[in-house]
Amino acid sequence: MNLSQTEGERLSKRIMQLRQCSRREAEQYIEAGFVRVDGVVVEEPQRRVSTEQVTVDPQASLLNLLSVTLVLNKPVGWSDGVETQRDARGPQDVRNLLTLAQHSPQDRSGVRCLKRHLTQLDASVPLEYQASGLLAFTQDFRVQRKLMEDMPFIEQELMLDVRGEVLPDALGPIERAKRDERLRLPDFKISVGSANPERSKLRLAVKGSHLGLAHYLCELVGLELLALRRIRLGRVSLGDLEEGTWRYLAEGERF
Repeated sequence: MNLSQTEGERLSKRIMQLRQCSRREAEQYIEAGFVRVDGVVVEEPQRRVSTEQVTVDPQASLLNLLSVTLVLNKPVGWSDGVETQRDARGPQDVRNLLTLAQHSPQDRSGVRCLKRHLTQLDASVPLEYQASGLLAFTQDFRVQRKLMEDMPFIEQELMLDVRGEVLPDALGPIERAKRDERLRLPDFKISVGSANPERSKLRLAVKGSHLGLAHYLCELVGLELLALRRIRLGRVSLGDLEEGTWRYLAEGERF
């Protein structure tokens, strides 16, 4: 065993002495990023210290530890992480992208990135395996409850890339199918965003989670779906988030 792993005392024990608190409280101070060892933030309670200077942020408080929500841009061919069990995660599970290395440099939320923000994350809004775009992961039970209970009323917006030029009149059969009560299709809006002889973009807005709806609508009018991307969930937009990276949900953002 490395001597550095056995010398000194656990950082959590030192914090217990400094703050006159319990071991669990000491661990929370450390995991929340309030503790520095020789001026460097350390988030591991098991870190051993001896002669190093250990300090605690004078503003440190356990009364309102931040529960975060993350927005991730899922690449095509990755699972959505909604049903993943921790011990059965495959190499193409998006939860493998929830690492410090994949934190977007364009994140403008102002949230300080901590390792504990990448644990105990729940997801509830699925996305097709062959689709890309916005996924939400949260530690906040209030956010998770809203996404689960209010999902039938939350609008998601998807961009469909299809082969060839699509004129607005070509979507007529879709509108007729929408009015056909026998098909029991959800309420949705679909329109042509842009079109050229090689490729067209359609915009689909629908409330609730309806996997396979985009493919079904394309089949109705004989369109070949080339790409599918979710760009908005409720009032939260994907924006310029790079594929395969994640950002924090900023203060004031709501689904």
